[in-house]
Amino acid sequence: MNSIRPGVLILSHCGFSFLEDLIEELGKRQLRCFVLSSLPLPEHMPTRLEQIEAWADHFYTSNSHQLNLDDVKHAVQTLCESGEQVMCCISVWEGYRHLMASANASLGVYDLGSQQALDLRNKFKVRNRLAEAGLSQVNAYVLSANLLQLLKVQKQRYFIKPIHGIASYATFPMREDTTWDALETLRLASVQDTVYASAFNEGLEFMVEGYIPGHEFSFEVLLIDGLVHVVAIHEKYDVTQTADTVLEDSCTTPPVSLDQTQIAAGLNWLKKILDCLELKWGCFHVEARFTGQYWDLIEMNPRLGGSLISHSVESVTHGHSMLSLWLDLLLASQDEPRERKKLAHNLAQYVWRMDGTSTQSTATFFRVYFARPGTLCSVTLNELPLAPVVKHILLKKGDVIPAHSREIFLGQLLWAFDRSRQVLELERLSTISRSALDIQYQDRGC
Repeated sequence: MNSIRPGVLILSHCGFSFLEDLIEELGKRQLRCFVLSSLPLPEHMPTRLEQIEAWADHFYTSNSHQLNLDDVKHAVQTLCESGEQVMCCISVWEGYRHLMASANASLGVYDLGSQQALDLRNKFKVRNRLAEAGLSQVNAYVLSANLLQLLKVQKQRYFIKPIHGIASYATFPMREDTTWDALETLRLASVQDTVYASAFNEGLEFMVEGYIPGHEFSFEVLLIDGLVHVVAIHEKYDVTQTADTVLEDSCTTPPVSLDQTQIAAGLNWLKKILDCLELKWGCFHVEARFTGQYWDLIEMNPRLGGSLISHSVESVTHGHSMLSLWLDLLLASQDEPRERKKLAHNLAQYVWRMDGTSTQSTATFFRVYFARPGTLCSVTLNELPLAPVVKHILLKKGDVIPAHSREIFLGQLLWAFDRSRQVLELERLSTISRSALDIQYQDRGC
């Protein structure tokens, strides 16, 4: 009998993708850690490889900045032939979601199908499928130079985004001064973006869809045997639209601009779109807008939310991050049905009910800080009247930030407080959090 502890295979993009958080979760469960990573960027070599080598029980890296199916198959085969018991595969990098699904299928682990994961990432197909079912009020079209000119003379508002995208890369409302040349410039720039290029499939292709007004929210969802469990609902409290992207500056949970009836309507709509897309299992970050009259989809992500979404969930559930819950779900997929029901029963104590209520007593607010092009001189956390419970400073003195048409995360802070004080705390935090980090660049003479 094999006495070696079982483990989990992590697919890491360029040596990162929540890797430290995943390794910590495996340690809590006394599971071995197997890491397959694409090649880190030159500025992180060889330090990052040395770090991962020290953390992992087995570590494999590709010769490319992007993993492919053969890399994953080889890692799984090598681990199994060496006598390791691989419980499941996980990756928070959206571009590897289909690779994760393929690995889990080979391991006999219940997960999305690989093609299903790819189909969910096709925003054009998802939009029109929901529109045909009456679950979205707008349609999507593949954008061309001719179509752009035709739409610009209409009075209707439109939104442009990549058909296969990630984060808010090259997503923005169409304007009178939007040109096809500008879109081509973004497309060509995406090819040179080593980190994000793998998320665009065969290359960035734009789509255009009707503009959806209203406040934006996200549902943090676990699906177990077709049953929907909404662990948190975040409201995007501050959003900045620039010429080439949309920046989500801050979020809060629970949502403050919705009443119970509106939340219930959102949960009912959410269940319908999940059913329409024939989803039965997995972790999802579903972004949506409420217009004041109806709910509509922004995008469907077959993975956990980025930034501090997972940490925010951990605060409102008193210790269960979204990453931790997703890992529990993958591990439970191999259990008897009664064990999966046990996981669902445990979730019931803090998920949102279909009537628009929840028992969560904690609220959170987090702000993300984006870097601008230049060379960093210093990043300092200022003294604050309410200290954040999570502090991530992601860049350091001397780091050079290139000009990209996407967000470059510099830091992020999260505050937690009693739900009864949410309105008061948001009024205070929305102001003081803007200058919580003192960020200096070399061009300012430091």
